[in-house]
Amino acid sequence: MPQTLKQMRATVLAELNHIPKGPAPQGELRMVYWTLRMRSLGKRADRRKTAKEVLEESITSLKKDYPDIEFEYDQSFFNKVEE
Repeated sequence: MPQTLKQMRATVLAELNHIPKGPAPQGELRMVYWTLRMRSLGKRADRRKTAKEVLEESITSLKKDYPDIEFEYDQSFFNKVEE
């Protein structure tokens, strides 16, 4: 069952607590993650992706422009979150 927009925002905001703020490109990671994660939770999503899958997709996208950057995030959180 799809989440309401309010529930989706609350979910993604809680997950963003595990991706530190910072100047570009770290801040860009948070923006890309927000966009992709909201899409993954929406009712028009092709398939549901886990938070970890969305994070990996976000990093892969940003690595094209920032190949030498190591993005910061809470690995233990994203390894255990399942939706």
